[in-house]
Amino acid sequence: MGAVLWSFRRCPYAMRGRMGLKASGAVYEHREIVLRDKPQEMLEASPKGTVPVFIKDDGKVIEESLELLKWALSENDSLGWLDCDLDVANALIEANDTTFKHHLDRYKYASRYDAKAKRGDTDISHRVEAEKHIQKLEDLLSNARYLLGEKQSIADIAIFPFMRQFSNVEPDWWSAAPYPKTREWLKRHVESELFKSVMVKFPLWKQK
Repeated sequence: MGAVLWSFRRCPYAMRGRMGLKASGAVYEHREIVLRDKPQEMLEASPKGTVPVFIKDDGKVIEESLELLKWALSENDSLGWLDCDLDVANALIEANDTTFKHHLDRYKYASRYDAKAKRGDTDISHRVEAEKHIQKLEDLLSNARYLLGEKQSIADIAIFPFMRQFSNVEPDWWSAAPYPKTREWLKRHVESELFKSVMVKFPLWKQK
């Protein structure tokens, strides 16, 4: 069997993994799932039960999105995303994946974390905390088109799917928020042909 990717289209982790695979030209079988109905075959490959899960040709499993992105680029960095200060890139990505993601989840899914909150509620206190990270991005983007300069890098690709998720929580608020450079940067990524190509809707995978 060749390489296989288990994925969920709207998951920001899956998005960045698929962006890396697309840019690298990797050949694999795409298996789209819904998170509430995880196939046993996927769970056997990766018991943690989150996406993406990538099974390489040799049977080895990559089950972390950033690892998948970096592996794909190590195979073929066709767009030069690794041609940057990787220490700075990794620090930005770590801040995104830890502090920012922590507050994003609690802002968007307040009822999961606060017993008093109703389904669909947002927690503005966590939005305020998340904005501290966004302000850092805004500062970087005030001096260049991308986070690390005039050229797109792995930092942009790893981070923008989470900013997309953030922007969709309260679209009206986001459209007027004091982050114009970040909005422009996000729009360029979301409207890119590369992103559109990985967001094509696949039929749900079914066991044959």
